[in-house]
Amino acid sequence: MDISENGGTLETLWRPEYGSFMLEATPGVPYSHSIESLLQVEPNMRLRRIRANETLNDNEDALPIGNFPLFGAPGFVDSSEKPFGPVLRSLFVPDAVMYPHPRFGTLSGNIRKRRGSKVKINVPIFHDKSTPNPFIDPEVAKCSKLGLIEECDKGAALPDHIYMDAMGFGMGCCCIQMTFQAGSIQQARKLYDHLAPVGAILMALSASTPLYRGYVSDIDCRWNVISASVDCRTLQERGIEPLTTDKFVIPKSRYATIDTFLGSDDGHFDKAYNDLDLVYDERYYKQLVGNGVDEELARHIAHLFIRDPIVIFEELLNQDNTASSDHFENIQSTNWQNVRFKPPPPNSSIGWRVEFRTGEIQFTEFENAALAIFVNLLARAIVAFNLNFYIPITRMDENMERAHRRDAVNREKFYFRNNVFPKDSDSVSAANGHTNGYTNGYTNGHTTNGSAGRPNKSQFSEKSLDEIINGHDGGFVGLIPIVLRYLDTITVEPGTKSKLMEYIRLLSLRASGALVTNAAWIRKFVRSHPDYKSDSVVSPKINYDLLSAIKDIVDGQSKPPELYGTLL
Repeated sequence: MDISENGGTLETLWRPEYGSFMLEATPGVPYSHSIESLLQVEPNMRLRRIRANETLNDNEDALPIGNFPLFGAPGFVDSSEKPFGPVLRSLFVPDAVMYPHPRFGTLSGNIRKRRGSKVKINVPIFHDKSTPNPFIDPEVAKCSKLGLIEECDKGAALPDHIYMDAMGFGMGCCCIQMTFQAGSIQQARKLYDHLAPVGAILMALSASTPLYRGYVSDIDCRWNVISASVDCRTLQERGIEPLTTDKFVIPKSRYATIDTFLGSDDGHFDKAYNDLDLVYDERYYKQLVGNGVDEELARHIAHLFIRDPIVIFEELLNQDNTASSDHFENIQSTNWQNVRFKPPPPNSSIGWRVEFRTGEIQFTEFENAALAIFVNLLARAIVAFNLNFYIPITRMDENMERAHRRDAVNREKFYFRNNVFPKDSDSVSAANGHTNGYTNGYTNGHTTNGSAGRPNKSQFSEKSLDEIINGHDGGFVGLIPIVLRYLDTITVEPGTKSKLMEYIRLLSLRASGALVTNAAWIRKFVRSHPDYKSDSVVSPKINYDLLSAIKDIVDGQSKPPELYGTLL
């Protein structure tokens, strides 16, 4: 906790995270609803990093990076601790990588025990000119020769993949998340539903995590690594064995995209968008409906409760559920999804909230603030213009898979709704002709109806990320033009708007390909390093030089134009 000198206001808050080498930092108090408060985001982020570094030794730095590139590589940790500890039983990392709070060790051990084996993470290797083909993980082969391979390890490592075997490989990744307080439960449901399809788009745009266990991978984002690292489903729940003792076959890990939209009173929802065969506990569904909860929200809650709790503290076991939501939060907080619907705690002034969870951490506070501020402005526009971003859940899932791929921002297309405005909305004509003013100068000529109905191919289509973010002449209006139109409809001080435009410009240029993502910059640095042998291996020397270069960027000593143009 960090308290400022003026009035005892909390400036920053700190929480332990999974890794003993990680920190979770948030602003001391939530930002206000005013547009001007958005300009506090970047300075507060910078203050958090400064405060963290003030506690470190002279030869240590807290860096905002997606993961440590050599995490799990031989000799990666400066410690006498060895792999194959009693909790993780990892071939690659010691138990000391976990923060010592009992929650994290309990989570790790219970996930492994419940699953019946260690977690299995396979990330495709990037095949460079001298990468063995097929690539067979040499550390796995060495462990096999030493007799360290357990029965559950046999066959776990796939050819042409980087193999990882512990929760720390996923939960040791860093990211940026944003929580928004809505004005009502209906508004929270609306934001939950319409921000969910944006998650994959913003993840690809912010891609920053291409290196794992000392290798160059063929993905740019962390999400699926974390998903696999906490997959506690049993063989029966994964559909590998028939159901005998378990209740459900569960298609996804508990860290995954949402499986159902909530619907709201905005007039856009259609049950057909929920095109997954949703698994939920019928008992809880009936109990909720019987107590006045609508069917869609009841299914969402009953779906969360198909999961077992994976950590319980004995002293918190007996709770008054009318005064405490701890038991609910135990399940809710271990269903890690791309967006999270957060009911208010009992006896609290906190309102209905929505958490946006897919953002990849960036090198600088400027970039991280740009992501947070853009999602904030987009959320405001969704409410102000009654926007409709619905696409089928299955298409959203496909978008998340595509968003992981190398250079997805330039190479992939994503499903997105064609017309996002309500029928006959003033917002349609207001946004038409509004250009982003940066990269393509495109305007949108669409005035056709984006009204809800049974989903069909005319309602959504595959689009480049540039089209989705910046818009396309005669096609999709673009998220940035929508945000710009929103700013035009409210009173904003010129200085505030000028600064907001800098953040928006960064994302516009990255979406267009004029500027590269953090992941692309990391890849180029590694592959251009004199120590690199075109074999997909990140040596300790490459790693040190990479992190030193990132430190220079973080400290403002280096401003690569391919990352920032003239914005920094």
